[in-house]
Parts: sequence; structure tokens; C-alpha cells
Amino acid sequence: MNRSLRAPLAVALFSSMACWHAIITTGRAESSTVVEKPWASSFIYGLVPPDPLDVESQCKSGVAKVETEHSFLNGLVAFLTLSIYTPIDIKVTCAGAGMAPKTSMITPSDNTPAAQREAMAQAVERAEHTGEAVFVRF
Repeated sequence: MNRSLRAPLAVALFSSMACWHAIITTGRAESSTVVEKPWASSFIYGLVPPDPLDVESQCKSGVAKVETEHSFLNGLVAFLTLSIYTPIDIKVTCAGAGMAPKTSMITPSDNTPAAQREAMAQAVERAEHTGEAVFVRF
């Protein structure tokens, strides 16, 4: 193999196995209960997602945090299968009992687009001011 092609091929190989880690938090305090599903099967570059992870029986008080990760080994398997099989690791941390975040609700006065926009604007303003979750019910 030509020496000038080795470095670009090595960079392409390692970049195709890139790792990522995403964390989604709900604002609830975490408990010690953690549900993990390593090597959750997704397909075709992740376009076909893994089956949903049902944690309702383990997380009676809801979910505090969800983490998804595409590790180096997951990336290696994806590379070897030409990204037909692209596994990810999923980790769900349950919320502690009675530790729900403070929330408030806004309901538009009527179902017109203008009232819905106003309700959304009020929700954004209240969330920015209080730092709490605000739900809008249409």
C-alpha cells in the first residue's frame, strides 16, 4: 500500500468508529436504582432504533436520567458490519420516591392559534424566571 494513503485511511477508520454519549435529565433526584441494557440492537446507522426499554416496573417514581452511549466497541462492531448493525448502550436511572420537580400548568383561554402562541410565550417566560418545568395543555 502506498505510504501516502496509510494516514488518511487510518484517520477514516478511527473517525468512522466515533464515540458519543448523550444524557437526558428530568430534573428529579436520582435513586440508586439503575436499569441498563448494553448492546441494544439498532440497525442501519441507527435509523432503525432499538426496542423501547420498559422500566415502569423498576422505576415506580419515574425516571431521573437516561443515558445513551455509542462506545468504541459498539463503533467497531458497526464498522465491521458496514453499519448494518449499530449497537448502543442504554442506562436509565430511576427517580427517588416523592422527588418530583416543581411544575406548573398553563392552559390557553381558547383553541385559537393566537391563544396557543400566547400560552407558549407565558410558559417560556415562567420557566426562564422560575427555573421550573412548565406544561402547556391544549
